[in-house]
Amino acid sequence: MLRILFTRLRQEEKLLLEAARRLGLDVALEDVKDRVWGGVGADDDVYLCRCIGHGQNLALARHLEGQGRRVVNPASVMELCGDKLATTAALEAASIAQPAYRLALSEEGALAAAEEIGYPAVFKPVTGSWGRLLAKVNDREAAEAVIEHKAHLGAHHQIFYVQEYVEKSGSDVRAFVVGGEPICAIRRESAHWITNTARGGRASNQVVAGELEELLRRVHGAVGGDFLAVDLFGTDSGWLVNEVNDGAEFRNSIAPTGVDIPEAVVRHCAGLGR
Repeated sequence: MLRILFTRLRQEEKLLLEAARRLGLDVALEDVKDRVWGGVGADDDVYLCRCIGHGQNLALARHLEGQGRRVVNPASVMELCGDKLATTAALEAASIAQPAYRLALSEEGALAAAEEIGYPAVFKPVTGSWGRLLAKVNDREAAEAVIEHKAHLGAHHQIFYVQEYVEKSGSDVRAFVVGGEPICAIRRESAHWITNTARGGRASNQVVAGELEELLRRVHGAVGGDFLAVDLFGTDSGWLVNEVNDGAEFRNSIAPTGVDIPEAVVRHCAGLGR
């Protein structure tokens, strides 16, 4: 059985359920936010973790894997994708091109990192999604203000991840990889420097072939996983990988690409069950 676990029922989970039913799969959609987990035992089910919170998904995956169950994505992949610094390190180890970055552990170090990267620079939380709490700083004064705010937001924000600002001419690319195979991609366009479709970015089809297709396979080789969404910048010198996501939303990517993303995911899950 394919068991789709959720804490907030979004369109994605409904689409996954519909796809599984179309394929005649034994499937269950389970709201887990009020459930108590524990005990021992194992089964042959495949657990597709779609909780709204990354920490919730990771906790469930660790628990289920400890009982010998197959989880999509595995906990190790969730952990890697949920930490931007860990993702960066994995890509760097695989010699995959990405925007220049600096790491700092103090306010003074963060300011020095921004000065070294050069302005504009982008401050990113090491955990988070939907483009939240990103800050583009155009000069030293702006950097000082952002750093002071981050220093008081809690422990996670006291790890300062500073990235170069990449001029992307109003668009970037999100690509989807299922079972190690690139299946489709969208180009996201926005007048704002953050192009996430959750924040109003417009999506159109991006052909996946050649250099882009090969790069996506290399990203999967570096990160692993069953279902990844990879964010990339196209530059004059080639593609740069910006982020890798393990629990991405995809409802706005189906129509532009013409690819049934939920069906591809549940087909992959069904193969794991066998």
